[in-house]
Amino acid sequence: MSQTDFDNCWNPDDLDQAILDFKAIQEEINYKKAQNTMRGLVNHLDLTTSEQVGLETELNHLTAMLEKLDRSVVQIAAFGMVGRGKSSVLNSLLGKAIFETGPLHGVTKTVDNANWQLNTDDTHKGVQRLELSGWGNSQIQLIDTPGIDEVGGKTREALAHEIARQVDLILFIIAGDMTNVEYQTLCQLREVGKPMILAFNKIDQYPEADRLAIYQKIRDDRVKELLSPDEIVMVAASPLVTEMIRNQEGSLKQQRKRGKPQVEALKLKILEILHREGKSLVALNTMLYASEVNEQIVERKLIIREDAANQLIQKAVMAKAVAIALNPVTVVDLLTGAVVDVAMILALSRLYGVDMTQQGAIALLQKIGVSMGGITGSEFVASFGLSSLKSLLGLATPITGGISLLPYVSVAITQGGVAGASCYAIGQVTKRYLANGASWGPEGPKTVVKSILSSLDQSSILNRIKWELGAKLKRS
Repeated sequence: MSQTDFDNCWNPDDLDQAILDFKAIQEEINYKKAQNTMRGLVNHLDLTTSEQVGLETELNHLTAMLEKLDRSVVQIAAFGMVGRGKSSVLNSLLGKAIFETGPLHGVTKTVDNANWQLNTDDTHKGVQRLELSGWGNSQIQLIDTPGIDEVGGKTREALAHEIARQVDLILFIIAGDMTNVEYQTLCQLREVGKPMILAFNKIDQYPEADRLAIYQKIRDDRVKELLSPDEIVMVAASPLVTEMIRNQEGSLKQQRKRGKPQVEALKLKILEILHREGKSLVALNTMLYASEVNEQIVERKLIIREDAANQLIQKAVMAKAVAIALNPVTVVDLLTGAVVDVAMILALSRLYGVDMTQQGAIALLQKIGVSMGGITGSEFVASFGLSSLKSLLGLATPITGGISLLPYVSVAITQGGVAGASCYAIGQVTKRYLANGASWGPEGPKTVVKSILSSLDQSSILNRIKWELGAKLKRS
């Protein structure tokens, strides 16, 4: 094929279409990944019944996020001060009065929502139904929030920010030049990192010159650092129009009534954003929010399991200390200590839901022992020396008429204390390892071990063990 033939066959529009098709395919892949990730997260939380207590809200949020992905739901939340017409704007988008409106301060007391499904009457620029790029029919969920200047505003503002983290698009409604409260709230919502549309409502209440002057002031001064001009739309959700009517006497008089909502520009702006990046937006926002919720669940799970793990470690510490203190045979001392350590590691692995065999526990103990270096070496030397001394004192007890019993008990307590402190350190290192999903995390085992050992107050551990161990020995 000659260059001329190629030029005649090649159409730039084909390249543009190919790029769009590739983008749609990539969005489809990313959306499926988000669905699979969320489904795996919901189905593999690894929570016991007791651990689920107190986490009901977080778990419900995760389930709701999965349902949102499966149903292809786009969530849009409206924020603004009282009297700016948030509910009226949403009702205009819906085409019917769903959200409560009225002159009273604080009509919207709680978060309300409704679904907006475009039908064949919505033919703006040929759009007959809302579709996410590369996806089937979707559903828009409109969410109304309490006024940001309500009484008890801190609580409601926190609620608004929580909602903003969950939704895909934010509508911020104003009805004139911005107040300081509105600007501060807009800045805070901008930090959430979601697409935003600033809707200048009630434009019917201003003469055209004043309306344009206010718009330009907002665009070029108030929100210049926060929003682009494309993100600002003028609307009249519930305009008042004046008409002349003739009364019974035949004279004309003026009557004001509600006219047809002027929200076409806002509808088109919403559709433009969703058509351009709706699918990726839903997937990304869902995963970001789910990640935050999952972190809360994991943190709570680890706190609960850490309490149980600490109790388990304490029992192992006492078991090892008592066993070694009471056993007069040196070799058996060392073997008993290793058996208790391995049993503790296996018990901790079951607690954290990590499959581990006895051989795996022994291997982990060896790795921890090498990483702990000094403390296990010291334990071995101390246990060997103390055990030998304890054996001699035990043999001498009948000869000395019991005089050597007191030194025997003292040596036994010291030996048990050393063993208990070592067991405690091994348990803490194992706990960190298992909490990281049976890995050392981004750091190597020696770094993790050093970090944990440096935080241990071994003298206080030893003192506590000494008191408990002494009481047990006296009873035996």
